[in-house]
Parts: sequence; structure tokens; C-alpha cells
Amino acid sequence: MSNRTFTMIKPDAVKAGNIGNILQMINAAGFRIAAMKYLSISKTQAEKFYEVHAERPFYGELTEFMSSGPIVAAILEKENAVADFRKLIGATNPANAEEGTIRKAYAKSMGENAVHGSDSDENAAIEGSFFFSGLEQF
Repeated sequence: MSNRTFTMIKPDAVKAGNIGNILQMINAAGFRIAAMKYLSISKTQAEKFYEVHAERPFYGELTEFMSSGPIVAAILEKENAVADFRKLIGATNPANAEEGTIRKAYAKSMGENAVHGSDSDENAAIEGSFFFSGLEQF
């Protein structure tokens, strides 16, 4: 089990001015930020990042959305990081997310759900490496 996970604060939450609030929730939950950057990704980069979903009906909308504005990408560290972060972010549909979760507080809809969180240790490593070299991780 890895002690690292990957997250992105999505364009909707960035545009709404919620970067600081979301980072505060992450810190309060005991995560250490091992790498972080503020950037925009192109449609092509979004397609590459989400290629695992290429056959899904939401793929085009997702990649268009993720390339529509700046994001904050981060690698987070904590014991049991993937599972604990998935619990912190809450259900994909904010209407079903528990109180106290990031998505309950900041997501607008299933499509504009404020944050991405890795779903496995393997994907956390792949996703973190997509955005950060070894020299950028602390």
C-alpha cells in the first residue's frame, strides 16, 4: 500500500475561488503536500490523462471541461492516502456526498465536481508521474 495519492482541483473550483478552502480541508485531514503546481492543460493533455475513459460517453465532455481553465495538481502523502482521500472528497455526485466532504462543500454537479482523486495506489503513481518529475516531488 502506498502512502501517496494524486489530486487535481478542477477548473470549476479554481474559477469559484476555492483553491485555498480545498487545500485547507486537505491539510486539516492530515495530508502532506509532496508536490503541487497551478497550470492549464490542453485538450490533448486531458485526453491523454483520461485515456482510460476514452470509450465512456462522458469522455469528450470531461476532457473539454478539464482543459477549459486552470487546475491545481498535487501529490498528497498520508498513511492510507488513496482511501482516506476518496473519503475526504466524497461521492462523485455532490447530492450524494456526505457532509464535511470537499464535493459536498464545493462541487456544482457530477460533471463539475471540484476535485479529482486517484482510485488506486497504481493509478495514483501513474497520475502523479503524469504531472510531476521525481525532482518535483518532496
